[in-house]
Amino acid sequence: MVLRDRDISNRFDRSAEKRKQNRADAPEEEEGPRIEPVETIRSEKESVGRNDPCPCGSGRKYKKCCGSK
Repeated sequence: MVLRDRDISNRFDRSAEKRKQNRADAPEEEEGPRIEPVETIRSEKESVGRNDPCPCGSGRKYKKCCGSK
């Protein structure tokens, strides 16, 4: 079977009409309950870096004192 330009265009037009009809027949999406944005929980105190003095008061670096535990 040899397809001619008009056959191809007719098939394209029919498929476009089906898509439009399917969109029209589809039920409208219901809007569900709105989700409110959540506030991020952050620590109020600063974190201790590896090379900072240890918070235990030993005077050593954190990585050599409490960070190695």
